[in-house]
Amino acid sequence: MPPSKAEVLQGTLDLIVLKTLDTLGPLHGYGIAQRVQQVSEDLLRLNQGTLYPALLRLEQRGWISSKWGVSENNRKARYYSLTKRGKKQLAAEAESWERMAAVIARLLAGAEGAP
Repeated sequence: MPPSKAEVLQGTLDLIVLKTLDTLGPLHGYGIAQRVQQVSEDLLRLNQGTLYPALLRLEQRGWISSKWGVSENNRKARYYSLTKRGKKQLAAEAESWERMAAVIARLLAGAEGAP
């Protein structure tokens, strides 16, 4: 059965946005959404109603900054960049995700010695 398209897992949006900006540098919201869709091979989609409030929240927390620029199709667009505080947050969230992924992998494999 082919995999279905999915929304981003709850609690992972910040990590995904921060990592995308860390990897690619400044991007506008549409570019972030396109990159996530591309890397996930079309399995994850960031809709505007989810992405733009998250970008505002991340900017208010000081994890990203933004400035107006001109997009590749010659339109005015807000470009987002990772800040130093954002890099620290990315490291913390990535570490937390790795720990959680390891726990879930153990649970899926079955705990050794479990009754």
